[in-house]
Parts: sequence; C-alpha cells; structure tokens
Amino acid sequence: MQYHSSTLVGDVIAARPTLRASRKQRPRPCLELLCEGVFRPLAHVVVLALLPLRVPPPAVVLAGAGTGLAGALELWRGDLIGAALLLQLKTVLDNADGQLARAARRESVLGRYLDSESDLLVDAALFAALAHVTGRPWLALASFVVLTLVLSVNFNLERLFRRERGEPVQTRPPATGAAAVLARVYDVVYAPHDRLLRAFVEWRLRRLGADTGGRLAYHDGPTLAVLANLGLSTQLAVLGLCLALGRPEAYLWFCLACGGLVVLLLLRRERLVRRAGSLHVVGSL
Repeated sequence: MQYHSSTLVGDVIAARPTLRASRKQRPRPCLELLCEGVFRPLAHVVVLALLPLRVPPPAVVLAGAGTGLAGALELWRGDLIGAALLLQLKTVLDNADGQLARAARRESVLGRYLDSESDLLVDAALFAALAHVTGRPWLALASFVVLTLVLSVNFNLERLFRRERGEPVQTRPPATGAAAVLARVYDVVYAPHDRLLRAFVEWRLRRLGADTGGRLAYHDGPTLAVLANLGLSTQLAVLGLCLALGRPEAYLWFCLACGGLVVLLLLRRERLVRRAGSLHVVGSL
C-alpha cells in the first residue's frame, strides 16, 4: 500500500509525542548503559523512518534475526569485520522493534515471544560459528551455556526484585494462533529454566533463614546493576570488538568470566542476608 507524501508528514507530526514516549524503556530497576547511550538512540532513528511506512514490529524482529544469522554466516566464513558490523546492526534492530511497537501502539504477544526465541536462535548460530572459527567446540558450547544462564539470571532476578518490593510484575498474556505455537516453544525452552532459578533462590533463602529484611537485602540493586550491564546488547558489542581485533576466542573466555562474576554476585547476596540477620539480632538485644 502506498501513501501520499502529505499523509506521511502528517503521520510523523502526529506521532511525535508517541515517539518521545517510545524511546523510554519500560521502567527497570537498572539500565544497560551501553544500550541506553548508544543503541537505543540509533534505534530511535530507525523508528522515525519505519513508523510512517506502517512496518509491523514483528517484521523488524525478523529483520533483526535475519541480520544476526547473516552475521553468524559471515563469522563462519571468516569475515570477522563483516560479522562484527552485522551484529551491531542486529542490536539496533533489536532495540527498534519494541520502540516501534510502542510508537505505533501495536505491541503484541506474538512479537514478545518471537523476540525472545529469535535471540536464542541467533545466539546458537553465533556460538556454532565461533566453535568453527576458533576450533574450540567444547569451549564454545560451555560459553553458550554460561551466557544463556547469565541472561536468564538477569531476567529472573529482576522479576524477583520487583515482586519482593510489591511492584507489578508482567505476567504471561494468553496467546492464540502463531503466538500460541511460540508460547509452547517458550514452555519447552525457557520456562523450566525460569522455574529452576526461582526455586534455587527460594531454597537458598530458606537455608539462610531470611526474614523480610533478609529477603530485601538478598534482592539488592547493585547486583541487578551489574547483571543489566551483562545484557545482550553489551554482549554483542563485546563480541563485535573481539572480532574487530581478530580475537574471536577472547569472547568465549569473556562469557565464562561473566559466569564467574554471577557466582560471586550470588555469594555476595548471601553475605548480605547473613549481615542483615546479624543486625536484626543485635538490634533486638
């Protein structure tokens, strides 16, 4: 469908307040600094171009996934610079789809599931390519598992942080049609992992004998701040840097280091619970 130029101009002018709102990410306890400072502003430029064209947000999700898979293919072929550039474009598109959905008031269940599952597909392709170019398949597999765990911990601990403070936590909406198919895939791939992490947190809190104060101490802001800055936008930026420097294997070790950092953060959280318990005992004397 085509539009007259006057219609396009009118659409952009009318959408300005919505566009400003679309740049604001859904309120989060902590922000991914590289994403906020670099990729989201670039994504906003993409939204300005796409909004008058009535491009559906799921199409942007698919474009981002296609760009990521193209980056994995270039990496497999040994074109490290080409792969690095494609991955940064993929990150821009990843940030644009949500902004576009909010600006056009076209947020959908399909888009949410498609976004999560396409990211996992691209990550798997990237680590397969890294295994190929580095000749270290077991290191690549371990790094892929660790990165998936880090991203899942980030997602789940943020939700638990909100719930512990009585903040609203977005629930999974009902899905129909193609979205229902993707929801079933989510149930198989992601949901068990989510349940396991949340069960682990509750088990540790029970073992620590955490009261209300202890639970609040455990779900702390600094941990979320660190985890937020290990998010996917930052991960792909670091991968791009490693590729540009001709050191793809360095990214695999970076992923393992992220996993080690998560373990240290969890140990720190348990120390905070014990400290909160000690202060409570002292205060009651």
